[in-house]
Amino acid sequence: MSGKKGNTAPDFDSDLPDLATPEWEVKFAKARVQRGRPKAEITKVSTTIRLDPDVLDIFKAAGPGWQSRMNAALRKAAGLR
Repeated sequence: MSGKKGNTAPDFDSDLPDLATPEWEVKFAKARVQRGRPKAEITKVSTTIRLDPDVLDIFKAAGPGWQSRMNAALRKAAGLR
């Protein structure tokens, strides 16, 4: 193919609004900032516990989610749902 048309990149910035205008500043000021996932109705409590290595290895060996599985096993052992 002959007759190349120029090697310039499209100017995408020309389509972007000016976010420094007062209109956008008001919108940003009113925007609700939410970081992370939503809080659960019942949140967990961070704690430190000492466990036998072989017990921990069993739960970790099943892969990701071992803390949730351990929590479920402790709830069952305590007679909780």
